[in-house]
Amino acid sequence: MTMEVRARAPGKIILAGEHAVVHGSAAVAASIGLYTSVTLRFHSPSDNDDNTLTLHLMDVGLNFSWPIGRIKEVLPDSTNTIASSPTTCSPETIKLIATLVEEHEIPETKIGIASGVIAFLWLYTSIHGNKAATVSVSSELPLGSGLGSSAAFCVSLCGAFLGLSDSVKVDFGQHGWAAFGEKEQQLVNKWAFEGEKIIHGKPSGIDNTVSTFGNLIKFKSGDLTRIKSNMILKMLITNTKVGRNTKALVAGVNERKNRHPDAMTSVFTAVDFISNEFASILQSSSDDHLQKEQKVEELMQMNQGLLQCMGVSHASIEAVLRTTLNYKLTSKLTGAGGGGCVLTLLPSLLSSTVIDKVIEELEECGFQCLIAEIGGNGLEICFDGLS
Repeated sequence: MTMEVRARAPGKIILAGEHAVVHGSAAVAASIGLYTSVTLRFHSPSDNDDNTLTLHLMDVGLNFSWPIGRIKEVLPDSTNTIASSPTTCSPETIKLIATLVEEHEIPETKIGIASGVIAFLWLYTSIHGNKAATVSVSSELPLGSGLGSSAAFCVSLCGAFLGLSDSVKVDFGQHGWAAFGEKEQQLVNKWAFEGEKIIHGKPSGIDNTVSTFGNLIKFKSGDLTRIKSNMILKMLITNTKVGRNTKALVAGVNERKNRHPDAMTSVFTAVDFISNEFASILQSSSDDHLQKEQKVEELMQMNQGLLQCMGVSHASIEAVLRTTLNYKLTSKLTGAGGGGCVLTLLPSLLSSTVIDKVIEELEECGFQCLIAEIGGNGLEICFDGLS
């Protein structure tokens, strides 16, 4: 019986439509080739630590460990849930789990990790009850930058947990990374959404859906439509490392709309057209890749201009725009704005020398640069070399 599994899930970006989506416009989100990975290993009776549940958060250097007896004491009903029926964690249960987390000292600078640890404990005990195990998490995604790191965390956890549960059918003989079937993906997505609710309160469900299924999603007025695209896009993602208050930015756009209702309605309508055209280009069967890239560039440029109209740009974002424009490259903010991350399209004919120069300039400004393909696979699972 395989007692260990690896799962990985991608982050996400908003290609078009952020902020306007709150006002009824369409938006397009895509998975990015940057992953959060989880390894789950059940303890055998011969393990020295066979009576504990351990969590290693590799990137932040934090380790948590709880005796199974202590978990049973705090969560006596943890074995009563059914893995095939995702349920919401009640506020009372969140408080109980928080006492387990508080038994470990989390540095003040990393206190934001606590909600993720609560989500981990809820998801694990809901799916596996009181089994002793070690879970290790590592990620290529910067935290709190708008790239869907919490969703990738929840999706990869759920993928690993369900991969070794009786609720999904998995081929233990498969080689390399493999996707779940549609039914299993839906189950993972529902559980991951419950984890996101613990972390964010009222998430939209967009991030975990993109992370689970991959590729692209168009969303409008609460409806999510999965988009299949064969067009390979490569992006430079620049993390300005400037934190932003998403609620304040959303409120600011709303206030601007109240002051200028007609003008802002026109802005939102224009964004709607841009998002729909974006989706249409990415789904197009045309073989003229260079022409499609040029159209994508123009749409990104227009979308950025409209985001500036909404008042959600920032000096750090403008610095990235100026730097990339010097190399005739097109950029736009992604997500809430006010800092966060900026996307720069890297055309297929662009030389690696130019890319290196751009990254060098941006890193001199103190920014973090990541290169990723857009719209790739979602959650994947692997049993290779495991026994």
